[in-house]
Amino acid sequence: MEWKKDGHVDHLTNELYDDFDEGDYRSPDAALLCIDLQYYDCAPGYGFFKDITRDDEQYSYYFDRLEDTVLPTVKKLQDLFRNAGQEVIHVKMESLTRDGRDRSAGHKRIGCHVVKGTREAEFMDEIAPEGDEVIITKTASGVFNSTNIDYVLRNLGIRQLVVVGVLTNECIDTTVRDGADRGYHMTIVEEGVATTSEEINAFTLSILNGVYAKVLPYEKIRRSLEEGR
Repeated sequence: MEWKKDGHVDHLTNELYDDFDEGDYRSPDAALLCIDLQYYDCAPGYGFFKDITRDDEQYSYYFDRLEDTVLPTVKKLQDLFRNAGQEVIHVKMESLTRDGRDRSAGHKRIGCHVVKGTREAEFMDEIAPEGDEVIITKTASGVFNSTNIDYVLRNLGIRQLVVVGVLTNECIDTTVRDGADRGYHMTIVEEGVATTSEEINAFTLSILNGVYAKVLPYEKIRRSLEEGR
């Protein structure tokens, strides 16, 4: 899918933001950033979905998209970046303390508390970190606002981030905007993100595309990494 601004955005905005360049994903300064792909918010019966079963119709779109599209896409991207010798960076929600007193005010308000060492704090099995890949934990929506990721990325020489994970309209949105404001070239993989509503997912991507990030299909990233185009 070619992402363009929709009818909610005026013609001038379309002209201003239509030339957002694609990244050079074979460059050593490009990394894959995987956000919150953990049991807490990707599996029924845990965390946000602790009272939800897999056959709950209200969340069928979300879990179908995760299982059928997002997790397989993320796995393929991880393999591509690893094979190219490039960084795969993992972000997850996890409190520093057992009672969660270190969490952000927002996470305290919504009751988001991921206890270290629990199943909810573990990454989904199929896309888990390998070797000494960098893992960053957070207790807020935006990883740039609540961790030392900017320091780590600069030490690694990373200037381009290919973003996948959940939720599109929450942690993905915040991270992409904050990264762009800090001068990183942000790319979102269309098949690599999800939220609980198809409409909200599409709308969020349409707003971010061309302003804070380039939204691209997996196939374009694959061709760039494997074929240099």
